[in-house]
Amino acid sequence: MEKFRAIGERLSNWGRWGKDDERGTTNFITPERLVAAARLIRTGKVFDLGIPFGADGPQSGAGGRINPILLVSETGQDQEFPGAFHYADDYIFMPLQAASQWDSLAHVHYDGKLYNGFPASSIGPRGARHCGIDKQGKGIAGRGVLLDIPRHLDRKWLEMGEVITPEQLDACATAAGIEFRSGDILCIRTGWRRKFLEERNPTEWMKGEPGIGLASCEWLAKREIAVVCCDNIAVEALPGEVADEVLPVHMVLLRDMGMTLGEILDFEELAADCAADGVYEFFFCGPPIKFTRALGSPINPLAFK
Repeated sequence: MEKFRAIGERLSNWGRWGKDDERGTTNFITPERLVAAARLIRTGKVFDLGIPFGADGPQSGAGGRINPILLVSETGQDQEFPGAFHYADDYIFMPLQAASQWDSLAHVHYDGKLYNGFPASSIGPRGARHCGIDKQGKGIAGRGVLLDIPRHLDRKWLEMGEVITPEQLDACATAAGIEFRSGDILCIRTGWRRKFLEERNPTEWMKGEPGIGLASCEWLAKREIAVVCCDNIAVEALPGEVADEVLPVHMVLLRDMGMTLGEILDFEELAADCAADGVYEFFFCGPPIKFTRALGSPINPLAFK
């Protein structure tokens, strides 16, 4: 297998959109592509692709990530205002990547460099001076396409560590009648969300996952995919293909190619509808919360058909 550094160097987008670029492959979503994507809204059906942000989420505490904690600061009791008015208020305490999320381009680095050659040392206690999630503040929206791999293989879900190959991506796309276009937002269903919903075992769910492998990085690059989203923890298969490297696909996609990753999405309702009407393309809208210098953001993405 080709080493991840060689793949990353060959597929690198550093300098492609200028030496100061901090957005990466979302630059493929041009105004023309956005207008064309808006025409995909034909029936008015809306699909919520985000999972609930609650105490019963998938986080097990591994890697320091916990499920969101809701803190109610005001209930309306012990309040004295003129007239009938009372109010309730609350806070949320959570990692920014506790549930459905974007990984910013600053989320992963190696050899002292972020995407586009910015120094990894520019990440400090006050956040990322370069490539933070706020750089995607105008939103991530455009033509979404769904590849439903387990349904294509007539399975409930793929297995832990199972690597989705470029050949499987192509076969699934052909069966769904999908022709890719530059700037597409690719949604890959592995069935891993369904596994969690049926088993409700965060510890087991977080042990590993099915997902794409290093060979799919070139596949994504050739099609000028803008963003890739999955219904699993980390987009790529875990345990990974490279025994002595952690998350090599992350390193190539985020650090070298500048491709924003969406994780822990829910494609169950959308997938069922796509299978019913045979339409696997839609308008996708998933703006991040513009946390200044943050390394990721919670999202509640929507698909419109």
